[in-house]
Amino acid sequence: MRITTGWMAGAALALWAGLAGAQTPVPVEGDYRTREFALESGAVLPELTIHYRTLGTPARDATGRITNAVMILHGTGGTGAQFLVPQFADELYGPGQPLDLTRYYVILPDNLGHGGSSKPSDGLRAAFPEYDYADMVEAQRRLLVEGLGVDHLRLIFGTSMGCMHIFVWGETHPEFADALMPMACQPTAITGRNRLWRAMLLDGIRSDPAWQGGDYVEQPRQGLRTAVDLLLLAGSAPMPMQRDLATREIADGWLAAQQDRRIPALDANDLWYQVNASWNYDPSAGLEKITAPLTWINSADDFINPPELGLSEQYAPRIRNGRYRLIPNSVDGHGHGTHTWAVFWKADLAELLAHSGR
Repeated sequence: MRITTGWMAGAALALWAGLAGAQTPVPVEGDYRTREFALESGAVLPELTIHYRTLGTPARDATGRITNAVMILHGTGGTGAQFLVPQFADELYGPGQPLDLTRYYVILPDNLGHGGSSKPSDGLRAAFPEYDYADMVEAQRRLLVEGLGVDHLRLIFGTSMGCMHIFVWGETHPEFADALMPMACQPTAITGRNRLWRAMLLDGIRSDPAWQGGDYVEQPRQGLRTAVDLLLLAGSAPMPMQRDLATREIADGWLAAQQDRRIPALDANDLWYQVNASWNYDPSAGLEKITAPLTWINSADDFINPPELGLSEQYAPRIRNGRYRLIPNSVDGHGHGTHTWAVFWKADLAELLAHSGR
């Protein structure tokens, strides 16, 4: 069973509204729904909803097949809406830009457990079945094929968790996309420091006395405070922070403001499940299965994926049509979040699109 619902009636195209000289894309939104969604664990989600946004218009060949679809995948805790921010959208979606919306049909899902898609806070809370990245990729595939009628993609682009999803896509559905562009991740199990900060976050939430087995009356605020602290650290960019948080008072004030802004927006069950979903991720054994042209980019100031581990040197040579690039550290960097600032890598995206495709 599937249901798709457009939220902006009559909007066949993404509209562009001028705001202070910038162009802001306005998406068409909808939901894909299906019942009895089976997970890798054997558990079943009674009803799956995947919320999505689209920009642009589908182009079809003589058989009616959509030929210009691009899917962009967000990171842990995010939604598809993050790809409408100026530092991403203003660099990519306009006329003549790499993802020009007069040429491409861009699909921005809220992944399973996130945003407007099925998640614990919808009602099941801690009884929501635990999902992993394979389940999330299958939900994306179902959205595309059953919900939107897309059986082939021109490109999959993904950041952080979405980057890891691309490696899963490339191995499990190697013919589905013409090109792959993973940003800010590693194609191997999450271990070492990367595992530690995630384990600390998960433990911080569940060790809060207010947790009550996930059936809390009020959000476990102390657990969420620990989670926000760790998320801020993991996403930090050391050089601009050293410049901008130049005194103890400025740094402490910035931290307090971040906590005040972020904590009220979080649900403890949702966040726990989102971070936990990476528990069994490890595509390292199957990298040779990836056949589509792939451009993989990390940044040197990324706390989560530090280049000194040498993982890219170990894994990039095994990707048949792969190219790896490291964005150098600089005071203009954004740490792990460099993936959303397209000015750093949009030329790489344009090059990938130019030399891939049927």
